[in-house]
Amino acid sequence: MGAGAGILAAQQVRALAAAGAIVTERVFDTDQIQPASLDLRLGTVAYRVRASFLPGPGQRVADKIDQLRLHEIDLSTGAVLETGCVYIVPLMENLALPADIAASANPKSSTGRLDVFTRVIVDEGRAFDTIPAGYRGPLFLEVSPRTFPVLVRAGSRLSQIRFRRGDARLTDAELVALHASDRLVDQADPVLVDGVSLSIDLEGAGPDRLVGYRARRHSAVVDVDRKAALDVLDFWDPIRRRGPASLILDPDEFYILVSREAVHVPPSHAAEMVPFDPLVGEFRVHYAGFFDPGFGHAGAGGAGSRAVLEVRSHEVPFILDHGQTIGRLVYERMAERPERVYGEVGSNYQAQGLKLSKHFRF
Repeated sequence: MGAGAGILAAQQVRALAAAGAIVTERVFDTDQIQPASLDLRLGTVAYRVRASFLPGPGQRVADKIDQLRLHEIDLSTGAVLETGCVYIVPLMENLALPADIAASANPKSSTGRLDVFTRVIVDEGRAFDTIPAGYRGPLFLEVSPRTFPVLVRAGSRLSQIRFRRGDARLTDAELVALHASDRLVDQADPVLVDGVSLSIDLEGAGPDRLVGYRARRHSAVVDVDRKAALDVLDFWDPIRRRGPASLILDPDEFYILVSREAVHVPPSHAAEMVPFDPLVGEFRVHYAGFFDPGFGHAGAGGAGSRAVLEVRSHEVPFILDHGQTIGRLVYERMAERPERVYGEVGSNYQAQGLKLSKHFRF
């Protein structure tokens, strides 16, 4: 691993912007830079398009939009994005990355928990959410609400980007050593191969034996910028354990569930949730995969933090059993320790158990 390799910390992201590698249409919001990522802001216009796409070599995103656009939507004062539609939104942030800095993107936690599917696209891109080292050009966000229509506006933040230098992903041996020193999960004998395996909790928490939530269809609009504004039962059906610790996922329904394990990301590292194995089941887990340094860290008030899981079955009903492996948490080194870690920056989900997005009041 080369010198300085790793995920860039908040102070390094600020330095990157100061050096002109991140160009913005307006100054950063005060809380836009996270311990290991930067929130990306929607621009002033959205384009509804016929289909999702990747531009590919020699192709610009703007040209593909011109070919596929159905209509243009002004976001300057806010607009509703409807379910089942695909929108492309130019972002306020553009990049002029150094040759040794690459980036990756992911939906924000609150975005994933609303079942809003987002992916960053770049000119000549061959993959979603992947920005090659040295990229110079605009950023675009594909937005597709799946369950709830959402009200967004210029400046709304649905996605986030991480910058990295080199390859800082831990080997299995390094992961075992980190778990020995920092206890990454609270299981006695965790599986530490290609990341830390996580499993599903379907035992049910508390006297009401709550195991999760299933999204209600045909709901009202969710304003993505308003916290604690909505009643849970207007949008979600609670799921309670009534027998065996299992759950049948209905096709095309959206669920919020939680990991059996408490998770810890030390301040010196960052993590990302990735699928366990696409061959083990017909379901998708966790849209929003970034875990910041300090998530679940006792020193930042996070002891006992669980991973909340956004789950959707695909073509057929699928049964989940308590303790079934559903994902892996992949750890990477930070290039520097962040000045402040998750839980010290007004974080919404530190010390969480089973928790819906910040938009709902309890």
